[in-house]
Amino acid sequence: MQVIWVIRIGLAVGARAKLVIPRRDPGGAILAILLGIAGSFIAGYIGRAAGWYAPDESAGLTASIVGAALLLVGYRMVTGRRGSV
Repeated sequence: MQVIWVIRIGLAVGARAKLVIPRRDPGGAILAILLGIAGSFIAGYIGRAAGWYAPDESAGLTASIVGAALLLVGYRMVTGRRGSV
């Protein structure tokens, strides 16, 4: 049940991120949703490691947004803007 909850939060976070930052990324809305889901998983993992969440507790919306934002920044740093030839 926890995985389903994390995916639901991640979908909401990813969809909101795409609405807030409507930049043309190669993956579009699908990439934003996947980053939201991954951000939710990462936020839950970090939260449990830091003692903020119980072992059976998932990350909240705010922590998921922070996790997704960190992933988005990392993604944009890796892909960056490449000059056209």
